[in-house]
Amino acid sequence: MKNQLIAITAALCATFAGGAYAADTMDKAAYKSAKDKIEAQAKSDKKACDAMKDNAKDVCQAEAKAKEKIAKAELDAQNRPDARATEKVALMKAEGEYEVAKEKCEDLQGAAVATCKKDAKVAYDKVKADAKQARTKTGEAKKS
Repeated sequence: MKNQLIAITAALCATFAGGAYAADTMDKAAYKSAKDKIEAQAKSDKKACDAMKDNAKDVCQAEAKAKEKIAKAELDAQNRPDARATEKVALMKAEGEYEVAKEKCEDLQGAAVATCKKDAKVAYDKVKADAKQARTKTGEAKKS
């Protein structure tokens, strides 16, 4: 669980430290094309899960959904770069990690399941708070 917290925190840091996006928004055709590509990839990823069974299939599906949500949030951030879009990317990454972690917890036995899910929730809540705080700081910096 500690590794998941580190991974989530690293993803958040990378999101906020990442390169600047172009100031202009994408044209509608480019945006639609990129969105269609994301949706096609998501469909393919979800179809690949069909061959799996039990919880492995659930984990695969959670990963596919998370990947799609993150890609769409990143596309939106690229299209309309601002602090809220950056926060949304961080939140989608955290949410995706959380959903996958919860599914992976299902492979455990007894009390370990509850502990695993609790740890995942704590990590998720921390990343949400950090993302909100980072957006607030960014907004304050722009006002100064």
